[in-house]
Amino acid sequence: MEAALVSASTGVMKPLLSKLTKLLEHECVKVKGVGKQIRFLRDELSAMNATLQMLADVEQLNPQMRDWRDKLRELAYDLEDCVDAFMVRVDNERDVPSGFIKRFFRKLKKLKERHEIANEIEEHKACVIEASERRKRYNFFEATSITNTSVVDPRLPALYVEIDKLVGIDGPKMDIIEWLTAETKDSSKELKVLSLVGCGGIGKTTLANQVYQSVKSQFSCAAFVSVSRNPDVKKILRDMAKGLGITDNTLDYDEQQLINKLREHLMNKRYLLVVDDVWDGKPWETIKLPLVNENCGSRIITTTRSIAVASCLSSESNNVYKMKPLSFDDSRRLLFKRAFGSENISFTHLGSVPDEILRKCDGLPLAIIAISSMLADQHAKCEWDRVLNDIGSALAKKPGAENMTTILSMSYFDIPHRQRTCLLYLSVFPEDSVIEKQCLITRWIAEGFIQEQEGRTKYEIGGGYFNDLINRSMIQPIDVEYGEAEACRVHDIILDYLKCKAVEENFVTSLDSAEHAYTSEYKIRRLCLNNCNEEHVALWGSVVLSHVRSVTIFGQPLQTSLLRSAVVRLLDLGDCSDMSDLHLSSIEKLLHLKYLRVSSCSITELPGKIGELQHLQTLDVRYTRIKELPPDA
Repeated sequence: MEAALVSASTGVMKPLLSKLTKLLEHECVKVKGVGKQIRFLRDELSAMNATLQMLADVEQLNPQMRDWRDKLRELAYDLEDCVDAFMVRVDNERDVPSGFIKRFFRKLKKLKERHEIANEIEEHKACVIEASERRKRYNFFEATSITNTSVVDPRLPALYVEIDKLVGIDGPKMDIIEWLTAETKDSSKELKVLSLVGCGGIGKTTLANQVYQSVKSQFSCAAFVSVSRNPDVKKILRDMAKGLGITDNTLDYDEQQLINKLREHLMNKRYLLVVDDVWDGKPWETIKLPLVNENCGSRIITTTRSIAVASCLSSESNNVYKMKPLSFDDSRRLLFKRAFGSENISFTHLGSVPDEILRKCDGLPLAIIAISSMLADQHAKCEWDRVLNDIGSALAKKPGAENMTTILSMSYFDIPHRQRTCLLYLSVFPEDSVIEKQCLITRWIAEGFIQEQEGRTKYEIGGGYFNDLINRSMIQPIDVEYGEAEACRVHDIILDYLKCKAVEENFVTSLDSAEHAYTSEYKIRRLCLNNCNEEHVALWGSVVLSHVRSVTIFGQPLQTSLLRSAVVRLLDLGDCSDMSDLHLSSIEKLLHLKYLRVSSCSITELPGKIGELQHLQTLDVRYTRIKELPPDA
């Protein structure tokens, strides 16, 4: 049976539907017609789950759609909590009482609990009916049938940027021109394909266009075409035909006619073609059909964000050019040239703030340009401090960052749902974190993000997701050995975007000990707390932990007990200092716990009842002083 899957887009809808089906087999359905209620919930939620999955690929939802999606997702969380709590109460037969009186009262208690779940299900049913009616009123299927595309291509400015505003491009440009024009005895006349690969915003389109403008006159004909995430292959072929010099009216041509016309036109010609922004290999299979190899020295340049796609586009591995971030000096030149119109302006009054901003940008031109637009003609240090503070919190939401956010959003929504959820989960980690691969994958598994597949373990599947995110240039590999990365980090600008998305989806709630209040209409489901004050800090009274499923704490341990949240699946205290054995006392009350990580050297033993955690899959006690597990563990 296929394992249930938790995702950022649909929440816990899939595992909930699975549990409702299982619940129908339980004796509780005999109470007050509960079985009929559960069947209704399962069938109605199944229909609405299809809508949730459809909305997951829409980048911009209108307020009504977003509100419906969010409330339905929260309802699914609450329903699953209700079902889980009931099953624990009723099915826990570990302490079967002896004697007639005890058995009688236990039977009464179970009967009471069955009536309680019947009442809870009745309440949830009313909410589901309301959600169903709202879906019908808003007619989501019709509203989202139109393809979600941007009005203006965010890459367009890269094609028209003035040369005097470019920084750090001369070296890569000369490398590629040298490749294009290199003369070798055995292969100079063969058709060659070079793929430029790198994350969104690193300057692939700008570089390809600068090379194209510099050398196109050396070829018989040349064209620059863009593919984009949702390509119209027929339009691309028409653009190729027009750019390469075909003067016929091709508007009425179908794909085959366009391919034939292009092949005929390119015979015995030395041509240059730039195919910009290729997202996957499928469109390329059609685009390459007219590109004849007549041994005339023709050249093709492609750009892509995926290493896997780049390898597919280029026939030889050495024809993949990996884009590098700007050097620190070039980054500084770009920032001040864009902000003040000159890189030689004196900025000593700004102190170290510009350098701190540039370190967070980490050589990503798109981020530097976006930030420089916010700082244009701003000489006051307070304004620079404000922008620095925005990076890592909500820069992606600030005016002036729209183009950057749009480009990052394109990369995010191109990722399949399962990997997208795993990527969004990285918002749990602070800036500049080196995230260990093994730890990350086991966390994904505990959270329910990895779906079982026949013949492959969940860890192997998680490893594939990890590598795919590297290939898509969304995470940066660390400690690469024998071609495998042992860890990763997330670019601060991408992390900023992920944190904003995690808040939108109520997927991860990140709090800082410096904050004094938490305000949201939704319950906290996954909590990340940066509790870095030197003194222990109690969690504020306004933060309700009773529905928290995942807890990650960096810094000091909390005074507030986590045992109030009976639905916790994951507890990561591995980066939590000054812990003691006392902090793990009564851990056995977290009956749903699947993952526990501690690493303080002050911890010497585990609680004797930890063996009662029947669902515990991962127990990571590295770097503690624990010598052995309790006898019943």
